[in-house]
Amino acid sequence: MLENIKAVLFDLDGTLVDSMWVWRQIDLDYLGKRHLQMPKSLQKDIEGMSMRETACFFQKQFGITDDIDTMMAEWNAMAMDAYANHVTWKPGAEAFLQRLRRDGIATGIATSNSKELLQAVADALGMQDYIDYFLTGNEVERGKPAPDIYLKVAEHLGVQPNDCLVFEDICPGIMAAKNAGMKVCAVYDDYSKDITAEKKTLADYYITDYRQID
Repeated sequence: MLENIKAVLFDLDGTLVDSMWVWRQIDLDYLGKRHLQMPKSLQKDIEGMSMRETACFFQKQFGITDDIDTMMAEWNAMAMDAYANHVTWKPGAEAFLQRLRRDGIATGIATSNSKELLQAVADALGMQDYIDYFLTGNEVERGKPAPDIYLKVAEHLGVQPNDCLVFEDICPGIMAAKNAGMKVCAVYDDYSKDITAEKKTLADYYITDYRQID
């Protein structure tokens, strides 16, 4: 899987860390506070969107009148404790990152999450020891499945797209990496277990645990 690979790029939530459980409760609480029902399709509808794109979606879908920055600030506040104190690595992820560092392979994170929550979990887990570059969806023009975020990370690392391997847990993320011309390994996550077959079809590889990587 790593043959001829010069950079390994990761999505964050559900891929590198076990955090998707945080967001279902936040959506329930955020909408419930406004006496709104959470549609069953919501998390599927917003997959891959940056936090800013998600806020725009909420405004249109639910008639939220708060401005975008206020919405994002509220979500960050609701999630901060979990990201700073309770979110953990996916199985085998930290050891795999250590291996990449030993082997001299560049690394990057390309996440749809906010800069504030990325910073919180990066500090909590010591990601700066393993990751060369961090980028969020709010810092590029288009969120996943557009390739923008992966192309920008590769450019910053000085690596061509076809020399990159991406780890992703949802279909829009897999499509973003493929649209960027990169190889992709899909990662198992409980949140997306019902679309495992689709993920396997879209990706070049599939793992349930980073310890499976040769």
